[in-house]
Amino acid sequence: MIIFDIFLNTLDVFPRAALLTLQLTVTSLILGCIIGLIFAFFRISSSKLLNYLATIYIGLIRGTPLIVQIAILYFGMASIVTFSQFWAGALALAVHNGAYIAEIFRGAIQSIDKGQMEAARSLGMSYSLAMHKIILPQAFKFSIPPLGNQFIIGLKDSSLVAYVGMAELWGSGLSEAASNFRQLESYIVVGIYYLALVMLFSFLLKQLEKRMSLDSKTV
Repeated sequence: MIIFDIFLNTLDVFPRAALLTLQLTVTSLILGCIIGLIFAFFRISSSKLLNYLATIYIGLIRGTPLIVQIAILYFGMASIVTFSQFWAGALALAVHNGAYIAEIFRGAIQSIDKGQMEAARSLGMSYSLAMHKIILPQAFKFSIPPLGNQFIIGLKDSSLVAYVGMAELWGSGLSEAASNFRQLESYIVVGIYYLALVMLFSFLLKQLEKRMSLDSKTV
């Protein structure tokens, strides 16, 4: 079977490419969460300037294609400072994911009853302490399901980095298909690897949801 032959012949290529895809995705999502949390606070800030900056950033990112953003950020950064392909791709994906994660965090934070913040402030807590100790832990729990969906989308979106020369999973698949002239079969094998990564992410996210659910019951 041709697909099985391609699978065996690429055991020295695709697993390493899959690991690179996983590293790229995890790095970009960690950075994206940091960016998202910062802009979520901007969105709920009483400062009109911060709110305006967050609105512009989120609007631009959500209103333009990811491949265009990657190209602009990749070549734009190259004209200012030189990054490796990995970090250029990770930063581009982080900026993209950060806009969606910002809205997830904003919605989760605003879903917490305002009375909890008022009660914490009445007990003498500062705003930042109340946010850190009371609001954010609950908001994080509520944001896990939509964050999980965004993480899986981010994993699949990482394939677009191949178009700026990075040999991650999809980039390696394109090279393999060009060399063996078996495009369909090569792409199917790549799809199987992506499916395995998505299943891994889904399993880990379900475990995290269960852990959070158990923690909330013991409180």
